[in-house]
Amino acid sequence: MDMRLEVVVLPVADVDRAKKFYSSLGWREDADLATGDDFRVVQFTPPGSPCSIIFGTGVTSAPPGSARGLHLIVDDIEAARAELADRGADPSEVFHDEGGVFHHGGGQARVSGPAPDRATYGSFLSFDDPDGNGWYLQEITTRLPGR
Repeated sequence: MDMRLEVVVLPVADVDRAKKFYSSLGWREDADLATGDDFRVVQFTPPGSPCSIIFGTGVTSAPPGSARGLHLIVDDIEAARAELADRGADPSEVFHDEGGVFHHGGGQARVSGPAPDRATYGSFLSFDDPDGNGWYLQEITTRLPGR
């Protein structure tokens, strides 16, 4: 049975501020629905992604800003960084992990700059939304077999 990840719920403190931020990134607004003051669902989809994010009022009990390690995949990490910066997202510098496999959590073992020879899967950057929900961009230029 196929199981597709289609929605990730983000805990936010200010729904309208989050909506403005994700809109400024150029993400598509799919919905903004409310059934009263205590329940509102806002959905956005990043360009090219089959998975969306949802945030709002009454959609999660998680503390605002507690979503960490969300990954977006890009073909060109430097171009993606420039676009995020132009859109006001305040991305980190591009980095790779000293072990060369996957980045460590919390910024440990980061080496400034893209992966040596721009190895696919090896270059990253990070940014946070206004609540502190943490995103990574990862550059993938050639997928591993079966992916």
